[in-house]
Amino acid sequence: MQDTHWTALAACGKGKLAPDALFVEGAAQREARAVCTSCPVRLACLADALDNRMDFGVWGGMTERERRALLRRRPEVRSWRTELVGSDAVEGV
Repeated sequence: MQDTHWTALAACGKGKLAPDALFVEGAAQREARAVCTSCPVRLACLADALDNRMDFGVWGGMTERERRALLRRRPEVRSWRTELVGSDAVEGV
């Protein structure tokens, strides 16, 4: 069992990225999404945002508009963590 929460491993938490750099609008979202491309915990991040209905920002490479559309298309999903990361996923990762 691993004690590290996925946020500690996130690409957006490393380097010189400002904390609010993922909470942008318009064309700046493209840059924010690029950070997520090679992130090792992208799916865990996205699952967390979907399960908690995060309204703002780029999470797991998806904008709020993309997440809302996905939630509308897949209302039957009860746990995005199970759907995206897997039921045997280690807590927090």
